[in-house]
Amino acid sequence: MSVIEINENNFESEVLSSDRPVLVDFNAGWCGPCRALKPIVEAMAEEFPEYKFVSVDVDEMDELAEDHDVSSIPCLVVYNGGKEVARNVGLIPKDKILDLLRK
Repeated sequence: MSVIEINENNFESEVLSSDRPVLVDFNAGWCGPCRALKPIVEAMAEEFPEYKFVSVDVDEMDELAEDHDVSSIPCLVVYNGGKEVARNVGLIPKDKILDLLRK
């Protein structure tokens, strides 16, 4: 599985209506920690098909970020059953991302 790019048109279908837990990576291209996190998330998308991994560029989708209370990046938000179950702001290692997904 690859990381799916999310926008206002597909957020509900890809995230809120997903039949498996979803990690949403709110990020921006100019953000150094976001760029460092990106290859970790991409590798995890391949390694853990039981989860869905998606990306939201906050510069392009600022209203979506605002709607989900994202004020700092990188921001990882886990949704399960259409509800937010975990959140982390800042760069974290793979094992901590797995901890978020397993909540």
